[in-house]
Amino acid sequence: MAKLPTIKEIAKRLHVSPSTVSRALHDHYSIGLKTKTMVQQLAKELGYEPNQTAIFFQQNKTFTIGVILPELSEAFFSTAISGIEDTAHKNKYTVLLGQSHDDEDREKTIVETMKNHRVDGLIVSLAKNTVNYAHFEMLKKYNIPVVFFDRIPKLPNIHYVACNMESGTIQAVDFLLAKGHRIIGMINGPDKLFASQERVKGYMNALHKKRLKYDPNLLVSSNLTRAGTHAAMAQLLSLKRKVTAIVAFNDYVALDAVQYAREKKLKINKDIAFVSYANLPLSNYTAFPPLASVEQFPYLQGQKATETLLELLDSKEDKSSAYYKIILDSQLVVNKY
Repeated sequence: MAKLPTIKEIAKRLHVSPSTVSRALHDHYSIGLKTKTMVQQLAKELGYEPNQTAIFFQQNKTFTIGVILPELSEAFFSTAISGIEDTAHKNKYTVLLGQSHDDEDREKTIVETMKNHRVDGLIVSLAKNTVNYAHFEMLKKYNIPVVFFDRIPKLPNIHYVACNMESGTIQAVDFLLAKGHRIIGMINGPDKLFASQERVKGYMNALHKKRLKYDPNLLVSSNLTRAGTHAAMAQLLSLKRKVTAIVAFNDYVALDAVQYAREKKLKINKDIAFVSYANLPLSNYTAFPPLASVEQFPYLQGQKATETLLELLDSKEDKSSAYYKIILDSQLVVNKY
C-alpha cells in the first residue's frame, strides 16, 4: 500500500522548510501567494491529507460531540437529533450517537465509550430509569461539558435546555376545563423524571386557579410501556368518580390509553377525551388523535443544546462558574381533526 505524502516530503520537493509548508496549507498571512500556490498545488497532486490526530492534539479538540438519547425511533428524538446534527455540521463538528434504550447501565457504558473516544462534550436526554448521575459527574474530571435536554436530572449545577412543562400542563388542563370536564385524570411518567414533576405542578396549579379540589387518586404513573399505560388506565377507570378526560404523558402514552379505552367499549371524545404532549405528526394518521397536544419543539431544543455546548467549548472560562438554564415556552396545539 502506497504511503501517504507528508509535509516533510512536500517541503523536500519544493526546497522549503516543513513549517513553511504547514503555514501555506493553512493560508497563513506570512506566506507569499507564489509559495502558497506551489505548496497547495503539489499537495493536491500528491493527494496530501492532513494528519487529523496531530491537529486534534495541537488544538486539544477532536471536533466531535457525543449525543445520548433514549430512543431514536421516537419521532421527538429523531427530530431533536436533526436539530443537533444541523447545528453541529454548520460549526464543522461531527456527532457520535448512542441510544440508552431507557436503560441506566447502557447509558453508563455509552458515556464511558464517548469519554474514551475523546468527545469534546456531550448532549444528553436521560434514560427514564436513571437514578444515579455519577457517570455524568465523573466527566468533570476530564473537562468534558454536558448539556442535558428534555429529560434532565434534578441536579442544581447542570447546563440544560427544556420546555416549560408546568405552563404546558396548565394550558392542557384549562383546555379540558373549558370543554366542561371536571374530573380530569393524569397519566404521568416515572416520578424521578424532572418533567414528570413539572407536569404535576401544572396540573395542581390549573385546578387551584379554578378553585377545584385536587384528588391524588386522579394522578397515576406509567413506566411509558404499553402495559404500564394500560395498568394506569385500569386504575383511573376503577375510581368511583367517573373520569371524563385524561392528560397523558406523551402522544405514545395517549395512543396506548385510547387503545385500552376502546377495548373497554368507551367512545373516544364522548365517554372519555385525551390531551397529551409532544404534538407528534403520527397523531394525524390515527383514527382517534388526542384533542390537543403540548408542542415541545424538539428541533429547537436540539439546536439550543448544541449551541450551548459549542459556546461552552469555545469559552476559556471555567465551565462550572455559571450554568445555562434555557427554558422554552410550550404551546398547546389543538387538533383540527
